[in-house]
Amino acid sequence: MARPRTFDEERALDAAMRAFWANGYEATSTQDLCEATGLGRSSIYNTFSSKHELFQRALARYIDAMTAVQVEILEDAERPPRERLRALLAHIVDSEFACREDEQSIGCLTVNTTVELAGRDPESAELLARDLAARLAALSSVIRAGQSGGDIVSTRDAGDLARFLNAVVGGMRISAQGGADRATLTAIAETALDSLDH
Repeated sequence: MARPRTFDEERALDAAMRAFWANGYEATSTQDLCEATGLGRSSIYNTFSSKHELFQRALARYIDAMTAVQVEILEDAERPPRERLRALLAHIVDSEFACREDEQSIGCLTVNTTVELAGRDPESAELLARDLAARLAALSSVIRAGQSGGDIVSTRDAGDLARFLNAVVGGMRISAQGGADRATLTAIAETALDSLDH
């Protein structure tokens, strides 16, 4: 009979996610994961089979949680489309100051993973591509609604504007990691919103 697990797998996954998020995949050692989760090597490998599988599960968990919040903001029909976009960008700014280590932003695990692994890890690239498609679909939908209702003046293609705003968000994340303060990130967000008027 298999021995029952004596730890909370979800909590261990959250702890591993935080370690990967703060340090990146390559720089997070098995020892780092043991310290973060409180588990021994054998427990980690018996449960997750490999560091790579643990990372994939942590990345998927991060994506599910973070994208759900962003899509919820974008689908809030109580707000006009432009205000939904403003709320999304404000959420991005706030999250950069909520998720910090040693007074430094740790950015976004999807952005960090795109930079570190997307070109050489097919499994990560597939997760990231699915996440990107979901976020672009939500952004495009809000932009189209804004264009139809006159809330967004730009006549550019909604998909192009969605990709632009997504790139702005990625740039804001990286800027925060580089030390940009709240006022700088807010100015970037406002400039992006202003671009919807041209």
